[in-house]
Amino acid sequence: MNSKEFVRRRRQLMRMVGNDGIAILPAAPVRTRSRDVEHRFRQDSEFYYLTGVAEPEAVAVLVPGRANGEFLLFCRERDARKEQWDGGRAGQDGAVKDFGADDAFPIDDIDDILPGLMESCSRVYYTMGMYSEFDSRIADWVNSLRSGLSRGVHTPQEFVALDHLLHDMRLYKSRAEIAAMRKSAKVAVGAHKRAMRMTRPGMFEYEVEAEFRHEFRRNNAWASYSPIVAGGRNACTLHYVENNARLEDGELLLIDAGCELDYYASDITRTFPVSGRFSAEQLAVYEIVLDAQLAAIEKIVAGNHWNEPHDAAVKVITKGLRKLGLIDGTLPRLIKDGAYREFYMHRTGHWIGMDVHDVGDYKVADEWRVLETGMVTTVEPGIYIPEKRSVPKALRNIGVRIEDDVAVTAKGPDVLSKNLAKAPDAVEALMQAS
Repeated sequence: MNSKEFVRRRRQLMRMVGNDGIAILPAAPVRTRSRDVEHRFRQDSEFYYLTGVAEPEAVAVLVPGRANGEFLLFCRERDARKEQWDGGRAGQDGAVKDFGADDAFPIDDIDDILPGLMESCSRVYYTMGMYSEFDSRIADWVNSLRSGLSRGVHTPQEFVALDHLLHDMRLYKSRAEIAAMRKSAKVAVGAHKRAMRMTRPGMFEYEVEAEFRHEFRRNNAWASYSPIVAGGRNACTLHYVENNARLEDGELLLIDAGCELDYYASDITRTFPVSGRFSAEQLAVYEIVLDAQLAAIEKIVAGNHWNEPHDAAVKVITKGLRKLGLIDGTLPRLIKDGAYREFYMHRTGHWIGMDVHDVGDYKVADEWRVLETGMVTTVEPGIYIPEKRSVPKALRNIGVRIEDDVAVTAKGPDVLSKNLAKAPDAVEALMQAS
């Protein structure tokens, strides 16, 4: 991401904070996996969104109108011995030179410096409740200021949740962000194609998962969530992640997998026959889901409400379930009663961006949010038919979901993952092109 993008974001936030406010954002902590083994570090999305800094043990401070610089960064000092073990550090010089900080201080000095910065402000904007240890430090700094009230020390009068301001900013993606998400989708599309071409009966789900992870890493990306690689009945479990079953001839394989590239996520699902050919029953279910997805995508238009794509998908799926003989009744009544929920129990999409389930309110003043240019959502209807005596045998254990990432533009829906086949004949053709 270009450095100007981070500058623009900081300026936008500071305009909202105002000259009598201060915004404080801590970096993500390093998490322990077990004993002395740590999880791979991934920076806090809010912190990275404003700074572009990927190091732990850092705190960003924005002080609008401060004469000596508005963007301050507390970070680790350079340390040759520690860098020998854990890799390079920006240090204070790098914070200024590489990340645009107006001033930078050692993180170990924050207790001495930050309370003084807070003292001159009426409002403190902070992401409360995210990191409990840092919450305690904020409280300690405020208490230290209160102890000086008799000496005329000023104390902030108000604490304001920073989340709402930042989340609304992040909901609207810039051109640079859309470009980053398109790159992420491109890598994920390549991984899905790879999986379709190599899947064969007798393989195990984890072997297919390995192909995804290989494709991600060879493109300098990481899985943005635990991939779902679900064959047969496993596809009817929405968040199936065991990925250890054998793939059998005649089954469908549902793969929900995306990657994160340069801190932007993709989230794509495809369902295809392990054998390379849909059965008549599988095809019937698949085409209902595909029609529902296409109907929902058509509603990803500026000016429509957030719920309109879901309503469109529900209508198509309800009609389809009735045609399959799985539910019975008039269409309006079936929709009103939610009869479809036995086989379609989730929403049709969610915001996506730096986080797979990205930030941003879905309702404003108890009304569904209006879609606007720059928003990006997934569109992912599905049908999941369990093994029940009331279900025709040929339809049992069929789970189908189709998901793409779609940006709202002035010209209509922009499907970022459009280069991945989903028409049944195109899917079958891709599987044969091995």
